[in-house]
Amino acid sequence: MPAAAAAAAAEVQGRHLHQQRQHARRPESLLGEGGFGCVFKGWIEENGTAPVKPGTGLTVAVKTLNHDGLQGHKEWVAEVDFLGNLHHPNLVKLIGYCVEDDQRLLVYEFMPRGSLDNHLFRRSLPLPWAIRMKVALGAAKGLAFLHEEAESPVIYRDFKTSNILLDAEYNAKLSDFGLAKDGPVGDKTHVSTRVMGTYGYAAPEYVMTGHLTSKSDVYSFGVVLLEMMSGRRSMDKNRPNGEHNLVEWARPLLGERQRFYKLVDPRLEGNFSVKGAQKAAQLARACLSRDPKARPLMSQVVEVLRPLQNLRDMASASYFYQTMHAERMAHSSSMNGRSSHGHGSSKAQSPFGRNGQQQPVRSLSDGPRASPFRYSPKPNVK
Repeated sequence: MPAAAAAAAAEVQGRHLHQQRQHARRPESLLGEGGFGCVFKGWIEENGTAPVKPGTGLTVAVKTLNHDGLQGHKEWVAEVDFLGNLHHPNLVKLIGYCVEDDQRLLVYEFMPRGSLDNHLFRRSLPLPWAIRMKVALGAAKGLAFLHEEAESPVIYRDFKTSNILLDAEYNAKLSDFGLAKDGPVGDKTHVSTRVMGTYGYAAPEYVMTGHLTSKSDVYSFGVVLLEMMSGRRSMDKNRPNGEHNLVEWARPLLGERQRFYKLVDPRLEGNFSVKGAQKAAQLARACLSRDPKARPLMSQVVEVLRPLQNLRDMASASYFYQTMHAERMAHSSSMNGRSSHGHGSSKAQSPFGRNGQQQPVRSLSDGPRASPFRYSPKPNVK
């Protein structure tokens, strides 16, 4: 279907979908809330758009726009423009939208396993290494499509763990296109724009100049790859001094064949591929290069990640890892013994939220603004 016809059809569908909010507004259906508005779980016909009884038909996520100004509407329009015309297995599917009176709704496919952020940082059980690599590959494919395969190049601009959603099989899909921008065309090398995104993920040259390129997304991918490897947040004030900024802490470890073990999430207890982790560390180092031109294309990132899916050389069987793990445990016991004899200390207040996570911002230059689609759907685990 041509893009214009598809958009028109989606708008007609949306006029039915606004009724879905009446079903979804029950407290137990609330999936999350951000600066854009609330996101609810809803249900529509399997082969249509009319609302149906909760628990039947097709499960969807319904995002509502708060009536809080022009910026929210611009981001809503950007979501419709991009996801109405871009279709790929690693992009979340926009089912329909609604513009009726003062109502602005977006209806997406429901992602039952929620966000990568939830699995990495908010759960007691660690996400297995193989699944982390699967998610990394899927997310990389999504960015590669935007940069190199879409009819016109698109810069995502807000790549991070909370914007990577997972379906029942842990297939990754990019969500939240409110900050996406059309990439440079012709002889242009960049897009000049107000600096927006989330601290800890934005490329340094973009923060400094406002010059946006696809290599800005590549840097953000490097940050997320580090988060997946380490189980650490990009910014975490609860860490010891020198470890608050994940990229700065990890840089000295990325280029060393043995010390890179310190990068890997200790909760995995050696259940990760040695070769896979080494390759991932090398890839992260390339993506995080201070020179944007030295960063790889996302299609090259995909090719590096593809063979890492089936490696079975577990670190737990490595003598070097066993030795390092024993040293780590001894050091941890020593520190715990020392702290048990110490005195209590008061904890200073910081601008970071629970778990040491820095609060997301919409503008790196003009102060904080919440994301329009920063919800984390609850996993549908029965």
